[in-house]
Amino acid sequence: MKNLILSFNIILPLFLCIALGYFLRRIKLLSDETVQALNKLTFKVFLPVYLFNNVYSTNLSQAWNGKLVLFSVLGVVGLFLLLLLVIPLLEKDPKKRGVMIQGIFRSNFALFGLPLAISLCGEEKAGPTALLVALIVPVYNVLAVLALEIYRGGKPNVLKILKGIVTNPLIIASLIGIILNILPFSLPESIVKACSDIGKVATPLSLVALGGSFVISEVRKNLRPLLIVLLGKLIISPLLLVAIAVLLGFRDETLVPVMIMFGAPIAVSSYPMAQQMDGDGELAGQLVVLSSALCILTIFLWIFALKQLGLI
Repeated sequence: MKNLILSFNIILPLFLCIALGYFLRRIKLLSDETVQALNKLTFKVFLPVYLFNNVYSTNLSQAWNGKLVLFSVLGVVGLFLLLLLVIPLLEKDPKKRGVMIQGIFRSNFALFGLPLAISLCGEEKAGPTALLVALIVPVYNVLAVLALEIYRGGKPNVLKILKGIVTNPLIIASLIGIILNILPFSLPESIVKACSDIGKVATPLSLVALGGSFVISEVRKNLRPLLIVLLGKLIISPLLLVAIAVLLGFRDETLVPVMIMFGAPIAVSSYPMAQQMDGDGELAGQLVVLSSALCILTIFLWIFALKQLGLI
């Protein structure tokens, strides 16, 4: 019951923000133009600042675990490559393909990682998770840009894909955070605090915009891709990757981030990114909402199962 309450308390604030956006749209305080402007602002300003602050504030040297980092990066990249082969066989619409691929491999690790890890392992053992948040989020963003650019329309253009990667605000912010993290000096406290305050706006604003664009009646239209992605994201990929991690000897504070990384709901930032890169934004938004709802149950089941087996 404690683990169920924990998962619920993490997810409930997300849903309240989404519900607020939906309500504001219903009472005409949000229009299509406003929602699009919020998405653009979030994608280009607030989410980059949030990611920069997250990466910059992580103690990379103290939390370093080479085996865990290697497994996590190879796991995410391997899953991405597998999806590049499988999803085109299951979906014909290019605008949906990129969204489906990023939906399965890309989780809300930045938001769920540390709170869950601290609750499960204690603050003193949350270092490996903080490390992975700093390193995996840039990997997520690079691969998401690749997926959305490949299926943006027309023949894939390598130069266009590379341009999409190097000019992506989320990737730029993550790289700047890593560079400043390893330099032998710190930013002034006033700048760090300003970045922290601005970054706190990112998640609630993204969710309000998401709620404002969510159309319940359209879920039926996307039922097949929704079922494919939700099954792959919340059940198949965590089952496969966590099982491999256990076989490789990961336990406790090194297994928890693997479970969260592959079992958490779809990243909130996948919605504004899909909107800005000509993907199926409607499908991306539905996936974020539904995966956030269903993960109350699935995260609880993963935590319960791993605790029962004595693995965490």
